Amino acid sequence: MAATLPASHYEDAKMQRSDPMGRPPEKRRPAPWADAAFSVLAHSAAILTLLLLVGIIASLFIGATPAIREYGLSFLWSSDWDPVQDKYGGLVMIYGTLMTSLIALVIAVPVSFGIALFLTELSPNWLRRPLGIAVELLAAVPSIVYGMWGLLVFSPVLATYVQQPMPAVFGNTPLLKSFVSGAPVGIGILSAGIILAIMIIPFIASVMRDVFEVTPAMLKESAYGLGSTTWEVVFRVVLPYTKTGVIGGIMLGLGRALGETMAVTFVIGNANQLGSPSLFEAANSITSVLANEFAEASEGLHQASLLYLALVLFFITFVVLSLSKMLLAQLKKGEGARS
Repeated sequence: MAATLPASHYEDAKMQRSDPMGRPPEKRRPAPWADAAFSVLAHSAAILTLLLLVGIIASLFIGATPAIREYGLSFLWSSDWDPVQDKYGGLVMIYGTLMTSLIALVIAVPVSFGIALFLTELSPNWLRRPLGIAVELLAAVPSIVYGMWGLLVFSPVLATYVQQPMPAVFGNTPLLKSFVSGAPVGIGILSAGIILAIMIIPFIASVMRDVFEVTPAMLKESAYGLGSTTWEVVFRVVLPYTKTGVIGGIMLGLGRALGETMAVTFVIGNANQLGSPSLFEAANSITSVLANEFAEASEGLHQASLLYLALVLFFITFVVLSLSKMLLAQLKKGEGARS
């Protein structure tokens, strides 16, 4: 019984017979102008991004030049900020920015890891999708809403149930006494850090969940088959396989925390002082002082100092992102060497 050939075979044979030289038919090529136009658009988009970045840096540097000439690098460790006497230093704002971001990471990373672990390994199917959507919806809440909620609802709770009992509990501990002192008003570095943690949890948790889900099921099933517990599977299989994505998610959350403005402005206290290392003391951050003072700053040293702070924030963000890229490159290099 003769085998049945597909219709495309007969079409190809017919086209070859139509050519007296027996050459295959020429393939239709797209118009060359389309490729050229696509290449120009792609290169233009990349160049535009670089130009915008260079333009932002140049404008900040030019605007901050009077403050750079006046204070130099001493601006970074000077705590003076007095627009009346025209004296400026950025230590208070830099300290507030770094401390609130650090507190946010310390709180958000374990919580985000727990959320991602539950959604990928422990959650029942009927709860997984609604809970995942609820976590992602937290990222859509405007930052000013977080700030108002933090000032009107969270700060009184923090003052009553956390800040007031702290001195009585840790008041006689030498190492912790200085970190829990201050008036029980509920606003300060700790309050701002907790609000930031709530804001960045959806970003970190979503990235962790997505990278956990790309772990091959065969690897996890093999570990379970060997008698591993869920904890062992996560720490010995899932995390080593997805550590690059996990670090990327954490860096995304850190970048969000460093640049947040309105929520921090509501709850940090906006005080240009650095009296004690207490987490309950009112402080300031770079973004909050820019939001509060830039619109009313007179041209001159005051405005230049604010732009100097913006340049410092840009540099901090650039350093953080560069370190994360270097770490990710080292991790990929190590994975390539082991493979």
